[in-house]
Amino acid sequence: MKFSLSWLKQYLETEATVEEVAAKLNAIGLEVEGIEDPSEKLTGFRVAKVLTAARHPDADKLQVLTVDTGDGQPLQVVCGAPNARAGLVGVLGLPGATVPANGLVLKKSAIRGVESNGMMCSTRELELGEDHDGIIELPEDAPVGTAFADYHGADPVIEVAITPNRPDCMGLYGIARDLAAAGLGTLRPIEQLDIAGEFPCPVEIRTDDPEGCPAFYGRVIKGVKNGTSPQWLQDCLMSAGQRPISALVDATNYVMLAYGRPAHAYDLAKLNGAVFARRARDGETVLALNEKEYTLDSDMTVIADDSGVHDIAGIMGGEHSGCEDGTTDILLEIAYFDPERIAKTGRKLNLTSDARARFERGIDPSFLDSGLAHLTRLIQTLCGGEASEVVRAGAAPATPKIVHFDPVLTEKLGGVSIPLEEQQRILEALGFVAVAEQAGFDKAWAVTVPGWRPDVDGAPDLVEEVVRIHGLDKVESVALPRTDGVARPTATPAQKQERRVRRAAAARGLQEAVTWSFLPQVEADAFADGNGGLWTLSNPISEDMKVMRPSLLPGLLSAAKRNLDRGASSLRLFELGRRYLRGKDGASDERMALGVVLAGDKAPRGWATGKAVPFDAYDAKAEALALLAEAGAPADKLQVMGEAGPQFHPGQSGTLRLGPKNVLARFGMLHPTAARQFDIDGPVALVEIYLDAIPGKKGAATFARVSYAPPALQAVTRDYAFLVPVELPAGDLVRVVQGADKVNIVAARLFDDFRGQGVPEGQKSLALEVTLQPLEKSYKDEDLKAITDKVTAAAAKLGAVLRG
Repeated sequence: MKFSLSWLKQYLETEATVEEVAAKLNAIGLEVEGIEDPSEKLTGFRVAKVLTAARHPDADKLQVLTVDTGDGQPLQVVCGAPNARAGLVGVLGLPGATVPANGLVLKKSAIRGVESNGMMCSTRELELGEDHDGIIELPEDAPVGTAFADYHGADPVIEVAITPNRPDCMGLYGIARDLAAAGLGTLRPIEQLDIAGEFPCPVEIRTDDPEGCPAFYGRVIKGVKNGTSPQWLQDCLMSAGQRPISALVDATNYVMLAYGRPAHAYDLAKLNGAVFARRARDGETVLALNEKEYTLDSDMTVIADDSGVHDIAGIMGGEHSGCEDGTTDILLEIAYFDPERIAKTGRKLNLTSDARARFERGIDPSFLDSGLAHLTRLIQTLCGGEASEVVRAGAAPATPKIVHFDPVLTEKLGGVSIPLEEQQRILEALGFVAVAEQAGFDKAWAVTVPGWRPDVDGAPDLVEEVVRIHGLDKVESVALPRTDGVARPTATPAQKQERRVRRAAAARGLQEAVTWSFLPQVEADAFADGNGGLWTLSNPISEDMKVMRPSLLPGLLSAAKRNLDRGASSLRLFELGRRYLRGKDGASDERMALGVVLAGDKAPRGWATGKAVPFDAYDAKAEALALLAEAGAPADKLQVMGEAGPQFHPGQSGTLRLGPKNVLARFGMLHPTAARQFDIDGPVALVEIYLDAIPGKKGAATFARVSYAPPALQAVTRDYAFLVPVELPAGDLVRVVQGADKVNIVAARLFDDFRGQGVPEGQKSLALEVTLQPLEKSYKDEDLKAITDKVTAAAAKLGAVLRG
């Protein structure tokens, strides 16, 4: 919401400066996003008088002007405006000034061979209006030589971020009401108007959709003369970021911005028969004011006549029934629409407007007659005309909302003690009516909520209103009370796991990335992997954010691509977040995962390494194993299997599993086809860990650490070399050997894979280092032989034979 300080002071009697207004707005929860000083844009522009005007020697449409700038040194300026003439007082842009409309920096130049020392400016060029037919003409008594910013007057513009729960502040009067309640001035009351009709309304007005449009009021004004709005009205609209169009349209926009009450004016000559609110028909179309055609359905409310649809109710009017310069008779429409219906229609059509933003949040249902009366008077003031009687079809919700409020709650919930009289003053200044339910005003109050505050539902909402107006800065910081016991940790096991993994990834040199949860359709399809379908958004932010991510890897690959394109030589990125799948029966299924992307050079080129060393699948596997161990996965029981997915290189990838079906992670090199899809050059290693698949620890959680008890005896290592079939994964042999004697064997590690002379065809030699840990006494030869027998017997189950 944007507005000028002078416009605000039409409703708020105050001497506060723009800085004081902004400070108070921030203090009461209406965040100021910026303050714009229009005078800054007019720096370098001066009130100047044309002394002489002569035809340009080489151009029929140009004139050479001699301009008095007030400093005794007339300047020569070339101008093409048709109204440029001797004696005209206008605005001259001097060399060095920047034209607000297009950013052009003025400088001394030659135009068709004639020197020009600036530019005489039009209204549009200075962003003071839309007139561009000629240069600005100021009154003859305008002080020549004065800075135009000083002459025109600086009217600061304030921009406020309105939260969705404050529809009342989407009208400037609501903001003024809040400021007055906070003590910044006195609120000027809205004038109560009752403009009687001079003749019966000639148009039948009704509502055939009482659910979508409970109330539909209207009246006809005949004999209007449409045209350009007065400057004061244009200034108000432009300060709010609106473009002035015509007096009739500007009047409806002014009432909407001033009071938060959207309305619409139809050209009566373009209507046929009765005008009514109804449900749209499936497939019905309408050409809206934004020159786009929309296809409607029966869940939407429209305003129509006997010929067809004219208006998407509460959102946007139709192109063919709008007011034009030649409009003489109009129908004013002001209605109350169901907020939920408006919101659903807007989302379906992907159509936003100022009216929709107000209707879907909830407008004041009691402001129908007043809004129509104010709009009628404004139009008659601007355009003349005679108004008909008002036709009222239906009725807006009129049952007041009453909240039971105990003023003691303010200190209990808000943390600040506020006198009862001050609480009552604040509530009544905001439009609430507080009445004691029993004798004694310190008891519970029955508080009637005004129609413009649909966000207030209960007593805590009233506490919030009282405290924010009283001053959040007056709420003292109070330390929590100390307790004798030690507070127990409140983090869940999943939260602890996420923290451990995040810290472990950072400790391993990975950099955390935070990417969007939305993906382009193509990237989401590439990583869908048949997980029951993708979640496609019905109202995406953009086409590039249309689908919820089924994996964290696409976002990380896009981040890697951006960094590589900007010269990054080595990337180690990780992200911890959710992936979004479709569960059974199409239900949503969110699962925590960890993604890792290793791209570029693992080690730079150097005298010791020669060429730069790229990342490979073993780097990805190392990251996967280390992070899985930190996440609580039983590293000694993990199995390495294939089938990492079509995004991975089939010969340089794998999965880490607990059993044949429970996949904890997948790792490996990015498939060349996927690399081309993401436009990435060079090898890329990937890891994706499914944290939700890691089994939790059994038993009750304990906060005591197990005491450290190192073994008393030194460990013993033994080496074994086995001949195994060439297709046997080495990890299977390691796992079987380590489980051969769980009492004595504490570790097994592969240290050699040999295929060559002395090894039969179709076989390979795998050498393992097995670590044995004696417990109560040192091993004897017979103990070591017994362990060896267990190892060879376990390996034999896989077809392994002890070599030699």
